[in-house]
Amino acid sequence: MDGVMEFRPLTSENWLAFETLFGVKGACGGCWCMYPRLPDKEDKAGRGEVNHQKMKAMVDAGKVPGLLAFQDNAPIGWISLGPREEFPRLRNSKILAPVDEQSVWSVVCLFIAKEFRRQGVSVELLVTAAEFAKSNGAAILEGYPTDPNSSKQPDAFVWTGIHTAYLKSGFVEVERRSKSRPIMRKYL
Repeated sequence: MDGVMEFRPLTSENWLAFETLFGVKGACGGCWCMYPRLPDKEDKAGRGEVNHQKMKAMVDAGKVPGLLAFQDNAPIGWISLGPREEFPRLRNSKILAPVDEQSVWSVVCLFIAKEFRRQGVSVELLVTAAEFAKSNGAAILEGYPTDPNSSKQPDAFVWTGIHTAYLKSGFVEVERRSKSRPIMRKYL
């Protein structure tokens, strides 16, 4: 990949870059990265513009839900993270239930612009996310990537990232309750 990547927290100042990256459809089916933050019924009912406005309201209120990757000042990637308790989907998952009582931050989404996929952007985002989490008081960053059973998994099914990207960025597997969904941690 040519050019230098830079990373910025999602704030009101770079909201348009987030919209540009996610496109008019809001990335995966109008999710706007609200899927991990909402109960199932609320997320499904809000797909599209409602979720778009919920994410914008969160950012306008000063919450930083993730980081954007830029190359040549164009947005090319996104990683969403925060304290695990902010994500109801994790709270209700048997496969991704807490490993122990330790306080963790969670990576809940990785989205890379199509033309930049398979070029190491996810690894760089994970490394930067770990630095961001540590600077905000986290001691452990946890992720829930996909470990594909076949050599090629449709991109829509790997929105939490691929386990090899986590390994390359210093995460270790700490639990696996499903063949394809390890729980991985990076100790900060």
